[in-house]
Amino acid sequence: AMSKSAVKISSDLLSNPLCEQEPAFLEMVTAFDTAMKRMDSFNQEKVDCLWLGNGSAGGVMESQNGGFSSVFPSLNMAVKRREQTLQDYKRLQSKVEKYEEKERTGPVLAKLHQ
Repeated sequence: AMSKSAVKISSDLLSNPLCEQEPAFLEMVTAFDTAMKRMDSFNQEKVDCLWLGNGSAGGVMESQNGGFSSVFPSLNMAVKRREQTLQDYKRLQSKVEKYEEKERTGPVLAKLHQ
Protein backbone atom coordinates (compact mmCIF):
# COMPACT_ATOMS: atom_id res chain seq x y z
CA ALA A 1 0.00 0.00 0.00
CA MET A 2 2.86 2.37 0.81
CA SER A 3 4.51 1.94 -2.60
CA LYS A 4 1.14 2.38 -4.34
CA SER A 5 0.79 5.72 -2.53
CA ALA A 6 4.29 6.75 -3.60
CA VAL A 7 3.47 5.90 -7.23
CA LYS A 8 0.28 7.98 -6.99
CA ILE A 9 2.22 10.92 -5.54
CA SER A 10 4.86 10.75 -8.27
CA SER A 11 2.15 10.58 -10.95
CA ASP A 12 0.44 13.61 -9.43
CA LEU A 13 3.74 15.48 -9.41
CA LEU A 14 4.23 14.73 -13.11
CA SER A 15 0.90 16.35 -13.90
CA ASN A 16 1.89 19.49 -11.95
CA PRO A 17 2.07 22.62 -14.17
CA LEU A 18 5.47 23.42 -12.67
CA CYS A 19 6.90 20.47 -14.62
CA GLU A 20 6.05 22.28 -17.86
CA GLN A 21 7.73 25.47 -16.69
CA GLU A 22 10.89 24.03 -15.12
CA PRO A 23 12.77 21.37 -17.14
CA ALA A 24 15.06 20.59 -14.18
CA PHE A 25 12.05 19.93 -11.96
CA LEU A 26 10.50 17.73 -14.66
CA GLU A 27 13.73 15.73 -14.84
CA MET A 28 13.80 15.19 -11.06
CA VAL A 29 10.11 14.26 -10.91
CA THR A 30 10.51 11.85 -13.84
CA ALA A 31 13.44 10.16 -12.07
CA PHE A 32 11.40 9.99 -8.86
CA ASP A 33 8.42 8.53 -10.75
CA THR A 34 10.62 5.89 -12.37
CA ALA A 35 12.14 4.95 -9.00
CA MET A 36 8.74 4.68 -7.34
CA LYS A 37 7.40 2.46 -10.15
CA ARG A 38 10.46 0.23 -9.90
CA MET A 39 10.06 0.02 -6.12
CA ASP A 40 6.39 -0.86 -6.53
CA SER A 41 7.13 -3.63 -9.03
CA PHE A 42 9.92 -4.97 -6.78
CA ASN A 43 7.54 -5.03 -3.81
CA GLN A 44 4.86 -6.70 -5.89
CA GLU A 45 7.34 -9.38 -6.97
CA LYS A 46 8.21 -10.06 -3.34
CA VAL A 47 4.53 -10.30 -2.40
CA ASP A 48 3.84 -12.61 -5.33
CA CYS A 49 6.80 -14.77 -4.33
CA LEU A 50 5.52 -14.95 -0.78
CA TRP A 51 1.95 -15.80 -1.81
CA LEU A 52 2.99 -18.37 -4.40
CA GLY A 53 5.10 -20.17 -1.84
CA ASN A 54 8.35 -19.91 -3.80
CA GLY A 55 10.17 -19.14 -0.57
CA SER A 56 9.58 -19.12 3.12
CA ALA A 57 8.16 -15.96 4.63
CA GLY A 58 11.23 -15.59 6.82
CA GLY A 59 13.57 -15.77 3.85
CA VAL A 60 11.70 -13.08 1.99
CA MET A 61 11.61 -10.79 4.99
CA GLU A 62 15.29 -11.30 5.72
CA SER A 63 16.28 -10.38 2.18
CA GLN A 64 14.10 -7.26 2.31
CA ASN A 65 15.47 -6.21 5.70
CA GLY A 66 19.03 -6.86 4.58
CA GLY A 67 18.49 -4.76 1.47
CA PHE A 68 16.97 -1.88 3.40
CA SER A 69 19.67 -1.86 6.04
CA SER A 70 22.40 -1.55 3.42
CA VAL A 71 20.59 1.32 1.68
CA PHE A 72 19.35 3.05 4.85
CA PRO A 73 21.75 2.19 7.70
CA SER A 74 20.22 4.84 9.96
CA LEU A 75 16.82 3.18 9.51
CA ASN A 76 18.22 -0.10 10.80
CA MET A 77 19.68 1.67 13.85
CA ALA A 78 16.37 3.45 14.50
CA VAL A 79 14.51 0.14 14.38
CA LYS A 80 16.97 -1.38 16.85
CA ARG A 81 16.64 1.62 19.19
CA ARG A 82 12.86 1.36 18.99
CA GLU A 83 12.94 -2.35 19.81
CA GLN A 84 15.28 -1.70 22.76
CA THR A 85 13.07 1.13 24.03
CA LEU A 86 9.99 -1.07 23.71
CA GLN A 87 11.69 -3.82 25.72
CA ASP A 88 12.67 -1.29 28.38
CA TYR A 89 9.12 0.03 28.52
CA LYS A 90 7.64 -3.46 28.91
CA ARG A 91 10.15 -4.28 31.66
CA LEU A 92 9.36 -1.09 33.55
CA GLN A 93 5.61 -1.53 33.04
CA SER A 94 5.78 -4.98 34.62
CA LYS A 95 7.66 -3.47 37.61
CA VAL A 96 4.93 -0.84 38.02
CA GLU A 97 2.23 -3.51 37.88
CA LYS A 98 4.11 -5.53 40.50
CA TYR A 99 4.34 -2.54 42.85
CA GLU A 100 0.68 -1.66 42.27
CA GLU A 101 -0.30 -5.15 43.45
CA LYS A 102 1.71 -4.80 46.67
CA GLU A 103 0.42 -3.24 49.84
CA ARG A 104 0.56 0.57 49.70
CA THR A 105 3.30 1.33 52.21
CA GLY A 106 5.76 4.23 52.18
CA PRO A 107 8.62 2.55 50.27
CA VAL A 108 6.26 1.03 47.68
CA LEU A 109 4.55 4.37 47.06
CA ALA A 110 7.93 6.05 46.70
CA LYS A 111 8.99 3.55 44.04
CA LEU A 112 5.68 3.94 42.20
CA HIS A 113 6.15 7.68 41.87
CA GLN A 114 9.76 7.63 40.65
